[in-house]
Amino acid sequence: MGNFGYTLKTAYRDSRRNRPKLLMFVSSIILGITALVAINSFNYNLVKDIDEQSKTLLGADFVINGNKPLDPTLQNIADSIPGEKATELELFSMSFIPKTEETQFVRIKAIDGAFPFYGEINSQPKLASQEYQRSPSALVDDGLMLEHDLDIGDSIKLGEFKFVIAARLMNTFGNVSLGSSFAPSIYIGQEYLEETELIQPGSMVDYSYYYKVPAGFDMEEWEDNPERRKKFRDESFRLTTIEDQRENLDEAFSNLNSFLNLIALVSLILGCIGVASSVFIYIKSKIPSIAILRCIGMKGRQAFQVFFTQIFIIGFLAVIAGITLGSLIQLVLPEILADILPYEVSLSISWKAIAEGLVIGLVMTSLFAMVPLLSIRRISPLRTLRASINEESAARDIWVYIVNSAILVFLFLFLWNLTKDVMAALVFTIGLIISFLMLYGVSSLIMVVIRRYFPKSWNFVFRQGLSNLFRPNNQTRTLIVSIGLGTSILTLLFIIQGLLLSNVASMDAGNQPNMILYGIETDQKEGLQRITEENGMPLIQQVPIVTMRLAGWKGRTKADWMADTTRTASRWAINREARVSYRDTLASDEDLIKGEWKGYINPGDSIFISLDERYANSMDVDLGDEMVWNVQGTMLTTYVSSIRKIEFRSMRTRFFILFPSGVLENAPQFHVLVTKSPDNETMAEYRREVVKTYPNISVVDLGSILATLNDILSKISYIIKFMAGFSILTGIIVLISSLLLSKYQRIKESVLLRTIGASKLQILKINGTEYAILGALSAATGIVIALIGSYLLARYQLELEFDIIWWPILSIFVFIVGLTVLIGLLNSKEIIQKSPLEVLRKELGA
Repeated sequence: MGNFGYTLKTAYRDSRRNRPKLLMFVSSIILGITALVAINSFNYNLVKDIDEQSKTLLGADFVINGNKPLDPTLQNIADSIPGEKATELELFSMSFIPKTEETQFVRIKAIDGAFPFYGEINSQPKLASQEYQRSPSALVDDGLMLEHDLDIGDSIKLGEFKFVIAARLMNTFGNVSLGSSFAPSIYIGQEYLEETELIQPGSMVDYSYYYKVPAGFDMEEWEDNPERRKKFRDESFRLTTIEDQRENLDEAFSNLNSFLNLIALVSLILGCIGVASSVFIYIKSKIPSIAILRCIGMKGRQAFQVFFTQIFIIGFLAVIAGITLGSLIQLVLPEILADILPYEVSLSISWKAIAEGLVIGLVMTSLFAMVPLLSIRRISPLRTLRASINEESAARDIWVYIVNSAILVFLFLFLWNLTKDVMAALVFTIGLIISFLMLYGVSSLIMVVIRRYFPKSWNFVFRQGLSNLFRPNNQTRTLIVSIGLGTSILTLLFIIQGLLLSNVASMDAGNQPNMILYGIETDQKEGLQRITEENGMPLIQQVPIVTMRLAGWKGRTKADWMADTTRTASRWAINREARVSYRDTLASDEDLIKGEWKGYINPGDSIFISLDERYANSMDVDLGDEMVWNVQGTMLTTYVSSIRKIEFRSMRTRFFILFPSGVLENAPQFHVLVTKSPDNETMAEYRREVVKTYPNISVVDLGSILATLNDILSKISYIIKFMAGFSILTGIIVLISSLLLSKYQRIKESVLLRTIGASKLQILKINGTEYAILGALSAATGIVIALIGSYLLARYQLELEFDIIWWPILSIFVFIVGLTVLIGLLNSKEIIQKSPLEVLRKELGA
């Protein structure tokens, strides 16, 4: 009787009457595996395409990039690279459209050379992308042309020079950032950039030098030379090879991959909880059958094998179904994520993802199913004669600890493989344990409290509903854990999404400015102020900006510090081109946290400056430390007198380094003006007048940028909702399957109540009371877990103010409670509509 054939036959025969119950848990594991396979297939295709398209996206074999031209020394080093060369100057500026007399903030890319060397600029007509550099023509973003009703042959004015539109630019080559979303791109020949007169002191220009090397030249070896690389990095130039581009793309999408994988993991865990809860309830209903098998000689181990075989086969079929659905859904993911991907991701079946889904699905399903199945081995034959036997009083089962430990180890290993970070895997595993313990603890506490303080004087219906929470065959722990985890995920999603969107919306609230003008020369300052006032707009800020570089600090030169391997200052803070301002007072969005601010310095006095706390920490400087600045050839020695904390949510100019008045007034400088337009019409008229009068001044419409940012966040929010839908739907399926299976636990009790005279309405009220309490406790505990998790994420990971909107959370609570009660009442429908004898015959085989 111990052979596998007998076990399989017994499992099959027993399953014939119970297949609807066995199939109940299939849906939850199907969704978990579907999410896992779909997301892993997409991730593997993404990585494969990054490897294949890195060269095309970079457009060259090697790129040198910085915010200034190469000096002669670095240019000589760069000239040692053989092969073809090209350069690109990129800057943001205003454009003027003569056809409509409208203005548009644009991103200008001035190219010299046959760039891109790999791939091509997508333009219509296509030939224009090869000829635009030889004439005063431009390739203009298709969206800009559609918005302003432009045609090929029309003109667009950049600064002081007018370009003929030669083609529609259908995409920005090699763009993997969101920068192009804020300003449409325009390509021009580099030799015509000087004619625009847009490059003035203070202009922010990005310089890129592209190289295509001949076959056989080892670009990686050239770049890896430590001394050569150090010279470029010391002057804030970035060196990028094909391999660097591949790594950058991998890093850029690592967060996306991690998020998608965590969604898959959570869906899988919820599915496995569904398996455990469904099997637990199923085994409870099979106790009499198992006891009979024990009476006719079957050992506890053999009974376990019979029912484990049933569950394993059904689980295997569920995993196969999930793999099939996941492989189909991954064909849709590239379309859903198209707005945030820089290229088209291939659509192909990933056998690696399928193999992982099969192994992970079978292991997780088996381990979670074994938790309730282990109790089968200890079911006594006496259960055929008695309603209950205290099997739990026996010694603790070592296999329970082994299986639970195996689940945790497998989860940790899966997370480690997912994140490639031991600490992250450990933290997430501990978080799951804490969440489970909180839900389990709440359910146990409720059972103890209700049993101890049972309200004996209350009405019969309410007392009966309460007693269902702690009497034998109760489902309190199972349902609170499964429903609570699903609720916590759903609530966490809405809280974080709400925090992100409200954080952006608050930037344009009240008296916040919505326009910034930069690149203002000193002799244009008064004229621009007059135009602003004539349009009835306030001068919220009008600040001077002086560019300088750090020459040394704490008594040592920059070169000495850079050669010091024990240096604690960050490279970005040392090498950045500082844009500083001067004034005699602190702004409302600045908080003095250390030292004293001296707003004015008399000639001959020591110069005391104020630093932002983050910049001070990055430079490892404190009050009284010396800092020497190179102000366009003039050395200036200063001392740190105060440290400020800056509120970066304010849409105003902010400066890491602030000088007092009386020091920089005569230094070469440009100005920034911040204002607020009351409406779009005033903004358009004001912008048109400024661009006509001062073509070199750029007018940034913060309102449109915020709108664009909000659109980007909306797309990301949609993606998050779509992907999190796997988890949410799995959680709901777990809820529904657990509740539907739970009706088998209440059939005898409900029939008994009907037999002794309970009305249909009373039974509905009893069940409604039980499920309302279960739903409320589950939802409330899940929401508390989500609130704690979202607070930690917002404050320590996303650095957002934790100011949440409560109505979505209340809606989730009502939804979960309502769904729980609804399904619970539907479970009672058959019992109250048919006679007690008919129900017993159908459900219990009488």
